[in-house]
Amino acid sequence: MSDIKTPLEPPPAYEDDHKPTAANGSAAPAPGARGPRAPLPLNLPALNMIKGKRIILASASPRRRQLLAQIGLTNLEIHPSPLPEDLSHALPPFQYVLQTAQQKATSVYAATIDSPPEEPALVIAADTVISTHLGEILEKPRSEREHVEMLKKLRDESGGWHKVYTAVVCMAPLDTPIDPGYAMETHVEETAVKFDQSVTDELILSYVRTREGADKAGGYGIQGLGTILIEKIDGTFDNVVGLPLRATLQMIEKVVIEPSVPQEVDNVL
Repeated sequence: MSDIKTPLEPPPAYEDDHKPTAANGSAAPAPGARGPRAPLPLNLPALNMIKGKRIILASASPRRRQLLAQIGLTNLEIHPSPLPEDLSHALPPFQYVLQTAQQKATSVYAATIDSPPEEPALVIAADTVISTHLGEILEKPRSEREHVEMLKKLRDESGGWHKVYTAVVCMAPLDTPIDPGYAMETHVEETAVKFDQSVTDELILSYVRTREGADKAGGYGIQGLGTILIEKIDGTFDNVVGLPLRATLQMIEKVVIEPSVPQEVDNVL
């Protein structure tokens, strides 16, 4: 059953700007008001076509679930890929995240395509890494000591600048009997992030011991307390969180509404 919440009241009209205001300048609350109303869901053809259907997120990341909920994808099945993320770190970061996300998507798609209750209408997978200026790939820290060293490296090298790469893969079944029978779209987003070089060793250790960044690539969460470590970014914020939402929505629209035939199928035809 879908857990999309239907607003009890319509969202406020633009004319509400002209309603009486309270002494502090804010709109005067109506008697019995319950607080701000939730916005209505996006009314887009692609999202409407998959509404009520099986949508799989090949990730256990709560941050990706929260971002997808913003575009109305709340009733997700969570199926993290069981494959180890063991590609060579000698690969360029762009290639590393893309291949990892593709492996996640295809393994979960294959595992769920014939499972009940029905084939998935959409599979979404993603992978995020941080890269130093020299191209060193940083994933999740494996210990407190490594976590501290990782954050110091981000602070001290290249003027505090590093890059965050997130690869997203969307897959949907095609109405064709020819293998592989699916449409796939991929995207890699890059955001440059500047670590605040005035951050002290004491603050880094204190942040590490909050454990907020223990499960995050690069060892910090920019959407949480980790924002105190960051001076500025050049690029999309949600990419640093773990999912570039604008690009993800565009890929969903492509695989659902105008799916391109995979190259191996096109060659046969």
